[in-house]
Amino acid sequence: MRCQPVISAGLIGFTVSICLATNPATAQSAKPPAQVKVTNARLVPVVSLEITTPGDQPRLIAKLSKPLAAGKSIALKLNKPAGCNYSVLAKFSDEVESDNEGIDLCREKSIRLTD
Repeated sequence: MRCQPVISAGLIGFTVSICLATNPATAQSAKPPAQVKVTNARLVPVVSLEITTPGDQPRLIAKLSKPLAAGKSIALKLNKPAGCNYSVLAKFSDEVESDNEGIDLCREKSIRLTD
């Protein structure tokens, strides 16, 4: 009878160690998409939009080449993305700015700009 608890504990420990060993591999294999869909859900055009890496020396990953009309969408190609977290800065024709940091593009394949 004494062996059963030891075997159960051993199997639980083995299962936990397998989970811990595979989670970092899963996180490292996550990659951002080659492009991201940007939708302007505001009533005014987006005049500029930049997607950059976070940190003190951000690197530009994608940029809106021309204004995006209200209610329209565009696919932006990501230039050499690295990692999952990015910052998005959008400026609208009514001089409103939207600054979002820490957007996980490995999970979110689209960006929706709203009021």
